[in-house]
Amino acid sequence: MADAAIFYDGLSARRRAVSIRITSSSLDVEEAGQWIASWPVGKVRRADAPEGVLRLVLQDEPGLARLDIFDGALQSAVQAACPRLHASNPKEKIGRIVLWSAAAAASIVLCVLFLVPVVAERMTPLVPASWEKRLGQAVDNQIRLIVGDKICSDPQGSAALASLTARLRSSNPAAEEIDIQVLDSRVPNAITLPGGKIYLFRALLEKAEAPDEIAGVLAHEMGHAHHRDSLRKLIQTGGSSYLFGLLFGDVTGSGALVFMSRMLVDNAYSRDAERAADAFAGQTMTDLGRSSAAMAHLLKRIEGNESKLPAFLSTHPVTDERLKVLERLVPREQGAPLLTNQEWRALKEICKTS
Repeated sequence: MADAAIFYDGLSARRRAVSIRITSSSLDVEEAGQWIASWPVGKVRRADAPEGVLRLVLQDEPGLARLDIFDGALQSAVQAACPRLHASNPKEKIGRIVLWSAAAAASIVLCVLFLVPVVAERMTPLVPASWEKRLGQAVDNQIRLIVGDKICSDPQGSAALASLTARLRSSNPAAEEIDIQVLDSRVPNAITLPGGKIYLFRALLEKAEAPDEIAGVLAHEMGHAHHRDSLRKLIQTGGSSYLFGLLFGDVTGSGALVFMSRMLVDNAYSRDAERAADAFAGQTMTDLGRSSAAMAHLLKRIEGNESKLPAFLSTHPVTDERLKVLERLVPREQGAPLLTNQEWRALKEICKTS
């Protein structure tokens, strides 16, 4: 059937009008009566093509040769002669799977690195405070499963903590919703949950030598709460967790809350978030007439005495730059001590009845 098909040899862009002779074993391709190629009918496969076109290729052939058939009668004859016309090409299928999988993985990684942080930054201010508190409660339950659920509640120690909290709040009216508790944990750390709850871990309290050191830590955490850094981190981590869930098959997001809670305990904030929290803590402490560098000195002292980096230092690294900035924040007048000696001893022993 003459001029019923177009042949491309895969070596050049030449478009060749051809005729097809169908035998029991092959499709013979001829141009102007001259033989060009013979395709074994068992190796002929159908490829994607525009509507109305039957596009043929050869399985396992390294070249890009193809045959486009436009005549309806010839299409029917070819389909009848080629028994494996619609069989899939395993190499082509695997190649496409690998290609699309790699593209999907790359796009997810790019989203995690660049898109998710931007989305988290934009979404955080839009989340109502009531939603943030409910989310914080869910995270709280997971945090206490991870690090322990014993809240230190010695009456005298709790009174001292309440007194210190009130002093810190006095210079920051926006911090009225902050709730500070001591968690009986051997990990030296302090964390802020969405909604304004702050946990000071017993091990960090035990390493402090003065009320100003702990006050600086709490003021720093109040800065994270004020700037909603934990909520932002949770949104970012949750988005990343969901995207990786799509990549690895956990499309339901099961375990995402546990993963996000663990990230709040183990992951550092951004440098900008740490600087902003430092500025908040520095302003709070100088307003009270106390040293804003006390927290940094506490952490530097711990860092020098520990063979393994404590949790709080890994999540809130104290660089020389941050230390110098805090040391420059000196109050104009020395304020009254934040706690009496008796209150400080009581706070240090707040976990003795837990």
